[in-house]
Amino acid sequence: MRKSIYLVCFLLFITGFSAAYSQKYRTATDTVKLNKEYTTLSNDIAELTAKLQIAKNDLPGIQTKASNAESNAQDAAASSSDQASKATNGSVKDAKRAKRKAKTAYNEAKDARSANENVNDQDDKISRLSTQLKKKQERLNEVESMRATINAKYSDPVQN
Repeated sequence: MRKSIYLVCFLLFITGFSAAYSQKYRTATDTVKLNKEYTTLSNDIAELTAKLQIAKNDLPGIQTKASNAESNAQDAAASSSDQASKATNGSVKDAKRAKRKAKTAYNEAKDARSANENVNDQDDKISRLSTQLKKKQERLNEVESMRATINAKYSDPVQN
């Protein structure tokens, strides 16, 4: 019991100091590294923002293609069904036509599925880029706060 109390006190003591020293950049000599990371983060954010905007702009076109492919697939399926009903009472020639229409309908359905997968992939890309952008912005805010801490700590108190 007594050992566990000491252990808890020690852990509380350590966590208190670890929060105080969790800042990666602490001294004025670290400002070069801090500025380099700041520049890198700013460039990454600009790049991710551009990629995200492009992905969002491409999404409506991809959705339009998917809806067109889906309507083509439905039209091909209806045509195939009509041809198949004619072939049941028709000749061998009608059966061959029905087979061709069925193959066309199948290919159109595969195209529609592929187009819908492209829409899902684009949605995933947008969410992934948004997550990455959010993480980079949070890190940039941390770096800015470290910069402000260093500036406040090492600024000349004599200046008014």
